[in-house]
Amino acid sequence: MRIFLSEIIQMKHVISSAGGYGIDFSQACDDAGSGVSLVAKKILEHGVTSFCPTLVTSPPHVYHKVLPQVKVHDGGAHGAGVLGFHLEGPFISLEKKGAHPEQFLRTFSSGGFRDLMETYGGLDSVAMVTLAPELDGSQSVIRDLCQKGITVSLGHSVANMSQAEEAVQHGASFITHLFNAMLPFHHRDPGIVGLLTSDQVPAGRKVYYGMIADGIHTNPAALRIAHRAHPSGLVLVTDAITAMGLPPGRHTLGQQVIEIQGLHAYVAGTKTLSGSIATMDMCVRHFKHASGCSVEEALEAASLHPAQLLGLSHRKGNLDFGSDAGEDLLEDESFSLQRTDGNDNPFIVFADLVLLDETLNVKATFISGEEVWRK
Repeated sequence: MRIFLSEIIQMKHVISSAGGYGIDFSQACDDAGSGVSLVAKKILEHGVTSFCPTLVTSPPHVYHKVLPQVKVHDGGAHGAGVLGFHLEGPFISLEKKGAHPEQFLRTFSSGGFRDLMETYGGLDSVAMVTLAPELDGSQSVIRDLCQKGITVSLGHSVANMSQAEEAVQHGASFITHLFNAMLPFHHRDPGIVGLLTSDQVPAGRKVYYGMIADGIHTNPAALRIAHRAHPSGLVLVTDAITAMGLPPGRHTLGQQVIEIQGLHAYVAGTKTLSGSIATMDMCVRHFKHASGCSVEEALEAASLHPAQLLGLSHRKGNLDFGSDAGEDLLEDESFSLQRTDGNDNPFIVFADLVLLDETLNVKATFISGEEVWRK
């Protein structure tokens, strides 16, 4: 039995999950919190202890309705903790909108940050915003968001490398689903992809990047190229949508209708990919197999790196690899670690913990030392 601590996941529709199990986070309703809670409970079985629900491009009234209903909170027996929303759009490129509805895309035409606040209504429960850095006014918005402690990600963009580097110099620190919905790598101008090896990233800063390792969004060779170029910045994301955990058929994603065909999620009537139905444990297994990385590296991409990105590595994402879980631990319903402070005084830490078998299937999930799911 293999142990790793404090997994933190980006789920889009549930950073990065836009939903799952029939729940769409980007739908205006009077009880958005119950939908988030349902998904939070379900994803415990996939080793997720914390996540960022994602809202995709939507009209302003959706943000105004949904964002105030869901607060940041710790996880427990009720479900995975909520770290804050990931707002993916609507300040993105028309050319690289992907599955985002064109009619709701916006620019910073009225003065930058004012446009953002008019659209979202507030930022109290927001952890991350994805935007296109080539939009006029975006650099001041990036700076203002970072000053408020909100992570800025670059994505759905036609930015060249200089524009991407300028965004990082203003505070951007993440790339939304690398290779997808951005200019392809070119040897004379590698675009956003070039940030992985840029020499213009300020000293002491790191650019992280999300990879959808579902076997569909990114070719295994592309996974390997990214990982070998910048292994410490790779963050596994599911990009999961409403249909995760549901059978094939038609479902909603924000203002769009999505059709599930096998493991593919398309905008209905097209071949435009629209999120994923993969779970995080599936992504970890596929990433390890496709990249040839070690177990430790695969788990860090799903835990330590996203915790570092969001500034939570002091309490999330620290891994304890290779421990053998004895029968006494496996039968327990709680888990704690003894640590020492700077003066060698011992203290007890009640840890988030995921127990895995040798094939990286989840056997049990613990949050703050409490067993919250077991297979």
